[in-house]
Amino acid sequence: MKIYEGLSDIPHIPNPVVTSGTFDGVHLGHQKILKRIREIARNIQGETVLITFWPHPRLVLYPDEHNLRLLSTFEEKTKLLRYFGIDHLITIPFTKEFSQLSSREFIEKVLVEKIHTNKLVIGYDHRFGKNREGSFEYLKEHHQEFGFELEEISRQDVDEIGVSSTKIRTALETGNVKRATSSLGRPYELNGIVIKGQQIGRSIGFPTANIHIPNDYKLIPKDGVYAVEALVNGSLFKAMLNIGNRPTVGGTKKTVEAHLFDFIGDLYDKQITIYLKEFLREERKFDNLDELKNQLAMDQKLAKSLL
Repeated sequence: MKIYEGLSDIPHIPNPVVTSGTFDGVHLGHQKILKRIREIARNIQGETVLITFWPHPRLVLYPDEHNLRLLSTFEEKTKLLRYFGIDHLITIPFTKEFSQLSSREFIEKVLVEKIHTNKLVIGYDHRFGKNREGSFEYLKEHHQEFGFELEEISRQDVDEIGVSSTKIRTALETGNVKRATSSLGRPYELNGIVIKGQQIGRSIGFPTANIHIPNDYKLIPKDGVYAVEALVNGSLFKAMLNIGNRPTVGGTKKTVEAHLFDFIGDLYDKQITIYLKEFLREERKFDNLDELKNQLAMDQKLAKSLL
């Protein structure tokens, strides 16, 4: 997959089959669109093009009104789009100035002049241009004038799947890991770097990797204990994860900490990927460290049985 930042260096792309959107999470609904553009491109000896925007438009247009957290960082989204067979990923820097482009200007300047779109495929509720004025109806009325074919993923096709990024965010914020996994078609993941913590877990026999998530816009699921898998240096480990303030030890700052089963070695400064599998329980305050230790032993037993 070739990645372009902006529109200045777009090469000639044979028979471009194009879609556009934020594609946050690259969930099953998005995957249906990606599958369709691959099919079309294959049939016409063309190549797939996905136009996305970064930062997320809502982060730019409503910075004070929305505490929006995203399902995927740009790096995570790029990895997924490569996996799903996109040939060209065009990232348009989203600014307030760009948001003032009318739908016609977007079509003419981006889809026609820069990409020479052969066919455009969009979801039934996708809109573009200033104030989201551009709709499928507008495209249907004018696409021949612009010189490209048009296809819509119907409401029936999308509703059949019944997923959206918003629904997945809600599921994760309420601890419904199974719902999120089902809608994404894979476990939700957190990517970060292991940093040094207070090492309290080590003192009670449950050493943890304190994970720094570098992107503050990344959605951190509901506080609590989870059964997870952890990927480190290409090896996958069963593990359990705690998200929360660690009230038993007087914590005041939210942390993300993983205890990897059967891991021996040093994790500091290593990249780690966490895959959420099951929500085990709410975080709560224990009267002392012995009570916490006993609960962690039960959590570990349950997590191992689920994993």
